[in-house]
Amino acid sequence: MKGATRDEPAHGRFRRFLERLSSSEEDLRSAELREDTATTGCTRISECADRQFVRVTGTLRTVTLRPRAGVPTLEAELFDGSAALDVVWLGRRAIAGIEPGRKVIAWGRLAMNRGRPVLFNPKYELRPLGQE
Repeated sequence: MKGATRDEPAHGRFRRFLERLSSSEEDLRSAELREDTATTGCTRISECADRQFVRVTGTLRTVTLRPRAGVPTLEAELFDGSAALDVVWLGRRAIAGIEPGRKVIAWGRLAMNRGRPVLFNPKYELRPLGQE
């Protein structure tokens, strides 16, 4: 029995090693992002509900300038490994540091727009570049 317990951690490590080898790069990035969500004390996007005040973190996948009702609007898709949400800054054409691939923590009141979670004009924090 004692030998079996010593083998279990090695067996577990070997299994995780094999899973990492067989996982795609996107799966590995998603796992890292989900882990980052837990360590920063944020809520997973997949667990957020409509009209809830949320604090989320993830990587900006896309950043687009799209006018809404004649008003310039900067839209970004934030992905945390579990799901994605749209972050929208009304009246902005650009924000320094808001670019694809950048890690961000954003917080505010979540809304649902056409079935997709959205944060309008959230407060945000850019994560240091060294942590990317």
